[in-house]
Amino acid sequence: MRIIGGKYGRRIIKTPKNLPVRPTTDLAKESLFNILNNKIDFLGKTVLDLFSGTGAISYEFISRNCEEVTSVEMNPNCYKFIKETSEKFGMEKHRIVRSEVFKFLKSHKKSYDIIFADPPYAMPNFLELVDLIFNNNLLKENGLLIVEHPIEVDFSNKKYFFEKRKYSKVNFSLFMYTTENQ
Repeated sequence: MRIIGGKYGRRIIKTPKNLPVRPTTDLAKESLFNILNNKIDFLGKTVLDLFSGTGAISYEFISRNCEEVTSVEMNPNCYKFIKETSEKFGMEKHRIVRSEVFKFLKSHKKSYDIIFADPPYAMPNFLELVDLIFNNNLLKENGLLIVEHPIEVDFSNKKYFFEKRKYSKVNFSLFMYTTENQ
C-alpha cells in the first residue's frame, strides 16, 4: 500500500497481514483523489475518516494539506497501526479515535468539510450511516460525504446524493450537503 500524492506521496506503508481490513485499492484511491483534486482545494479542510482500517485514506488527506484529519476505528490493532504510522511520518494534524463509529457519530458535535466512510461490506445498516451523518449535522455547508460500498447498495434515492463512481469492484457514492437542497 502506498500514499498516492501530496507531501507524503510515494511513501510505502507496510500493513500487518493480521489486520481485519479490506483496504481501498491503490487504483480506486488514485481515481477518487483525481476527481477530488478537481473539485476541492484541500488546504484548510477538516476531514472525518470513518471505519479507518489501515488509515490509508486519512494519510492521503493529510498528505494534501488538510487542516485536520480525524480517523475513527474500533479495532484495537488497526487503531494501534494508524497511530504508529501517523507518528512515524510525523503527521501532527492527525487525530485518531478508538470508537465504534455509530456511537461516535451519535455523540459527536463537530462538523467537517469532508467525511469519508468505508464500512464493512457486510454491515447491515449501510443506509442508516448516511442518515445519521446528515441528521446530526456533521457536514458543513457544501460539505462532501464519500461512502465506499458494495455494488448492491444503492444510495441514489438518498437526499444530497449526486454521483456514483465505480472502479473495478470498488464503488463510491458522493453526497454534497447544501441548505439549498433542503
